[in-house]
Amino acid sequence: MSTHERHDLVIRGGTVADGTGGPLREADVAIDGGVIVDVGRVTRAGLEEIDAAGLLVTPGFVDVHTHYDGQAVWDDRMTPSSWHGVTTAVMGNCGVGFAPCRPDDHDTLVRLMEGVEDIPGVVLAEGLPWTWETFEEYLDAVEARPHDIDVAAQLPHGALRVYVMGQRGADREPATADDIVAMARIARAAVDAGALGFSTSRTLNHRSSDGAPTPSLTAGEDELTGIAEALGAAGRGVLQVVSDFTDPEAETAMLRRIVERSGRPLSVSLAQNDRFPEAWRGLLAWIDGAVSDGLEVRAQVAGRPVGLMLGLDATLNPFVGCPSFREIAALPLAERVARWRTSAFRERILAEEPGGGHFASGVLRRFDKMFLLGDPPDYEQPPERSIAARAQREGVAPAELAYELLAENDGRNLLYLPFLNYAQFSLDPSYEMLSNPNTIPGLGDGGAHLGTICDASFTTHLISHWTRDRTRGDRIPVETAVRWHTHDTAATLGLYDRGVLAPGYKADLNVIDLDALTIRPPRMVRDLPAGGRRLVQDAEGYRATVVSGAVTYRDGEPTGALPGRLVRGARPAPADGGR
Repeated sequence: MSTHERHDLVIRGGTVADGTGGPLREADVAIDGGVIVDVGRVTRAGLEEIDAAGLLVTPGFVDVHTHYDGQAVWDDRMTPSSWHGVTTAVMGNCGVGFAPCRPDDHDTLVRLMEGVEDIPGVVLAEGLPWTWETFEEYLDAVEARPHDIDVAAQLPHGALRVYVMGQRGADREPATADDIVAMARIARAAVDAGALGFSTSRTLNHRSSDGAPTPSLTAGEDELTGIAEALGAAGRGVLQVVSDFTDPEAETAMLRRIVERSGRPLSVSLAQNDRFPEAWRGLLAWIDGAVSDGLEVRAQVAGRPVGLMLGLDATLNPFVGCPSFREIAALPLAERVARWRTSAFRERILAEEPGGGHFASGVLRRFDKMFLLGDPPDYEQPPERSIAARAQREGVAPAELAYELLAENDGRNLLYLPFLNYAQFSLDPSYEMLSNPNTIPGLGDGGAHLGTICDASFTTHLISHWTRDRTRGDRIPVETAVRWHTHDTAATLGLYDRGVLAPGYKADLNVIDLDALTIRPPRMVRDLPAGGRRLVQDAEGYRATVVSGAVTYRDGEPTGALPGRLVRGARPAPADGGR
């Protein structure tokens, strides 16, 4: 058979979850020119073939909530997301990013990203080339580097506000009419150049590294409306908002008015809060009502707790507020562990009360909500497995048990402290959120929270835990879980060319050994610019990941192919496909 009579790639005999939520079926998938050309019985051979017998074949996962804004300009690989079946990652969330930016404001945006997303300033200072000023120039910089997955960007409100208003914007002063016109003009140009939308933050949790609230925290409705209407005039772009919803009635009413006036879709972050464990229901009910009235509103939700990773080599641990810990905090890990294991140091630090306010003395001492994550990690542990419950059974103080556990594995052990989506020690609220038709999976924050949170594995967890491993509640059919993180996430951002295995769609796929699909425990690596550290998490069970028809990973190992490109703007569905 001649070369031109063969397909570029054929995936043979897999169990196909095609992204639509339809029944699983056995089929071959043929790919030519980076596009799926056949799903069914493929008789022609491929120049390259993958035997998928007994394996699950899915579209590539579309992660709508990442922070690879810096990594995308200094690295070819969007790890750890690309280790977890993600083939498209959307960055620029939560109103933070690096464009537009005037040269004099580089430090301002670095401090903002350092504080909000826990990316060390020294890493950003060395890694960012700053070859751009405008958002369009930033997109060009991202596009100039090939990647292992596709990336797309949103225009961040914090950067936009500082660019237009200078220090007034950073200080959260009200925008003037001229400021709003200028921001709207830039927003229109950004989506015309390929931004998928505009993101803003209205939460006190987001602060720069010097403690200042995010510039967009108190932006007025006139400012948000002016920017949103610019997207409406362009006829493109999604609005992404994270908010504290401290006054939910006023905040949701404002957001509804903005959506109505702009005609643009809205995506909001939704999670269960320990202080108000039922508040998420009200916000979700508001979203349901808005959708029933014909508005495009979606919530981004997480399929497991958002949790802090606490350890001697992490940013935080239960003793970080103790004076004795500050003595060893700057030491290399091996020296830190050696001091940690001496009886004199142990006796001294266990006798100390943590300083540093409520977070160090309260939150980081929630031993009743703290767990040893385990291998493989268990993100839905019952209260009787908490550090406090274990300590009670062993007849020791919880702090003593935590101290001993942190010393194990040469000081690399990590304790897990869930602070969202686990108020009642159950993922039933996550199940309800995920199952709502007006939500999509998100909030994994790949590329951010480098020393404290490691949630880029949300995609793998959604498939492994919810369809196979869960023992403490309802499970989810495989085909449904796959649809949520492929077709549904892609469609929410207007990327109708991917997320489905059907002729004409972009050839982004995963071949998965579902029985073997496993997340490994988070681990600390030092592979960032300036030797910066970050938590990463490996996966097992991905037999192959394909981007634009090229195999990028086999059994978790990179092939060297870098077919990933910048996605500029929304993409229509193929003529012979469907939404």
